[in-house]
Amino acid sequence: MHLYGPGYPLAPTNGGRPVPAEADVAAYRAVMARLGLSRVVVVQPTSYGTDNRCTLDAVATLGDAARAVVVVTPAATPAGLARLHAAGARGARFHLLGGAPQGWEAVAPVAALVAPLGWHVQLQFDGNELPAREAMIRALPCPVVLDHIARFHPPGAPDSQPVRALLRLLETGRVWLKVSAPYHSSLAGPPDYRDVTAIARAAIGTASDRVVWASNWPHPNPPAHPVDEAALLDLLGHWVPDDATRRRILVDNPAALYGWPPPAKPG
Repeated sequence: MHLYGPGYPLAPTNGGRPVPAEADVAAYRAVMARLGLSRVVVVQPTSYGTDNRCTLDAVATLGDAARAVVVVTPAATPAGLARLHAAGARGARFHLLGGAPQGWEAVAPVAALVAPLGWHVQLQFDGNELPAREAMIRALPCPVVLDHIARFHPPGAPDSQPVRALLRLLETGRVWLKVSAPYHSSLAGPPDYRDVTAIARAAIGTASDRVVWASNWPHPNPPAHPVDEAALLDLLGHWVPDDATRRRILVDNPAALYGWPPPAKPG
């Protein structure tokens, strides 16, 4: 999810777009209480470019229940990265759909910088580019998280070449998938987003131990229809057939990816 607040300057690359209102720590704590969530990953919004202060201030307020995915440039120093790690950062974000401070040329250099810390790089782009990007992603020296069910525009069938490229990457053991925001790419729409559902199910069936869920609150660039986080969490139950796999996606996998202590087993 993302957090916003007054007093944090918008990046020139934001293009003057307004930020979501009432999207601060207090508002998200209410979402956590409503959904029964105890942990949170705050992802640097594109609105603030390379200035991670809003994200890191939120993580400091939320405490050890929170982790951050921040924007890192190839100019980052080991000392600067160590400070980000101490502040809760565990990944470097790349939004590659426009309005971001850097593009594909920065991914490999940043991956090399963050790999020694055990971080991942998080990539958001049109998944239909995956056949052309697959070799580059395979060569990165750190884990990779593909955002928003790989965000295929438009979604293809599970046997299409772009989705097959996604499944091959998941089979490497180094690539993760965030199952979130189906509304960004679905042409079928709510409530079941059946075109994206087919991709999510194929991915979960391929590598359920490298899938995490996210709300994408407060839904920047929202679709025309209302978005309810509870319905999105219920949708995961539609994608996942059993309690053990749901626990893996909601509890165990995030602990491994973001560096929380291993969770206690139920019972």
